[in-house]
Amino acid sequence: MFGKVKDFAVKKLLEKQLKNVPEDQKQMIMTMVEKDPKLFEKIAKELQAEMKTNGNNQMNAAAKVLPKYQSEIMAIMSPEMKEKMAKQQMGTQGKFNASGSIRR
Repeated sequence: MFGKVKDFAVKKLLEKQLKNVPEDQKQMIMTMVEKDPKLFEKIAKELQAEMKTNGNNQMNAAAKVLPKYQSEIMAIMSPEMKEKMAKQQMGTQGKFNASGSIRR
């Protein structure tokens, strides 16, 4: 019984956390969490522990924890998700000079 309630609560919490994320990216994250909720629960616990023990903010903790799970996350992504992610990353390449200034 609590499984469905827990899933609903997790979904609502995710929606709140992702309120400023573009809709297509939000949908991709929600789909991955639905596919393997235990993986994302494990990641969330490790992120919280990292923030507590090392005083990291959320971004720093994510930068430290997420690479450990990269292969598992990639494994649950559909080919369409992988393609969309590659396109998003390609859009950020070539916009900056080596000095970090914006190329015009």
